[in-house]
Amino acid sequence: MSPSPGAALPPFYHWFALGTVSSTNDEALARAEDGAAEGTLVTARRQRAGRGRRGRGWESAEGNLFLSLVLRPEGGLQAAAAVGFAGALAVFDAITALLPQDADIALKWPNDVLVGGRKVSGLLIEEARDRAGLALVLGVGINLASHPLDTPYPATDLGSEGAGQVEPEEALERFCEAFLTRYRQWRAHGFTPLRADWLARAKGVGGPLSVEIEGGRFDGVFQGIDNDGALCLDLGPQGVKKVTAGDVFFPHFPHPRVEDSC
Repeated sequence: MSPSPGAALPPFYHWFALGTVSSTNDEALARAEDGAAEGTLVTARRQRAGRGRRGRGWESAEGNLFLSLVLRPEGGLQAAAAVGFAGALAVFDAITALLPQDADIALKWPNDVLVGGRKVSGLLIEEARDRAGLALVLGVGINLASHPLDTPYPATDLGSEGAGQVEPEEALERFCEAFLTRYRQWRAHGFTPLRADWLARAKGVGGPLSVEIEGGRFDGVFQGIDNDGALCLDLGPQGVKKVTAGDVFFPHFPHPRVEDSC
């Protein structure tokens, strides 16, 4: 079953439920450039050219959830990082209610969600401009019924992790409720509470981590994230490197010691 306009979404959302599209982000960007209001939401049964971070494709099999949301927060591009963390936390909140109580759910910088150490969801933020100024489009993909096999980082889906059959409509409702709560939390209280909640759910804080940036690789200790959402990687004698974009990989290590600042 694909999402339909009969789902119970908060009135913040203005929903366009589509069939097959190039990508929901393309559809949402076009609407944003035409002046679409904050809360404009686009979903699709299938994407022909779904995409993720850093120009990668996003496999878009029917039965999974694909959505894109137009937002117009104050702060422009500086708000993009906070929106990403709010989105990742919202996915975490939404799928927690769908998975078994003992499921190992964690967040991976910058905005992936893992179950059992494998990626179940990813987010992409893009910008659009119209006469009113800058808009952000938050794209979210959640693997509900299937997942790709040939990926740089192992993937999974909710069904494979014990959630049973999760309809896109149910996942959409849960995400939209959770995201609105996180988004309003950020707008009312700033990034500090989002940062604290993200760190409490993050994988690998205090342990070894590798970051690949444009062909280069840095190995260090994951100290946490700073007040702008940048990853803080302790390189030892070379000091702490602040990372704003890159791919994160974890080695096998025991449960880490969580640090609260960097």
